[in-house]
Amino acid sequence: MKPATAAKKLGVHPDATPEEFRAGPVSREELDALQADPPEWLRELRRNGPHPRQVVADRLGVSISGLARAEITEPLTTAQIAALKEEQPEWLRRERSTRAEAQREEARLRAERSGKRRADPVGG
Repeated sequence: MKPATAAKKLGVHPDATPEEFRAGPVSREELDALQADPPEWLRELRRNGPHPRQVVADRLGVSISGLARAEITEPLTTAQIAALKEEQPEWLRRERSTRAEAQREEARLRAERSGKRRADPVGG
């Protein structure tokens, strides 16, 4: 697989990986080995970043779209994420609220669908 794909599966920003990682394809066996026993560079990236958007969004408790609305387009470090959490800017509070509402609605719909299936097992 491409190094960028492997980096995504590892949860790290591709441009922050070592040159030898980015130099060529990564086999499934190599990826499995990195996941099972991460080298120091991978542990360091996971710990301190810079982190890809999905990791930043998860750590802040917002969606990737919420990051875009807040014009956060660059990877952030763990320290930068911690600073945002401490500052609690208005956009972060708003996006957390939006995500929480979306998750509640998804849970409601899942419950509604599963309840409907149990009530009508023949197929309705």
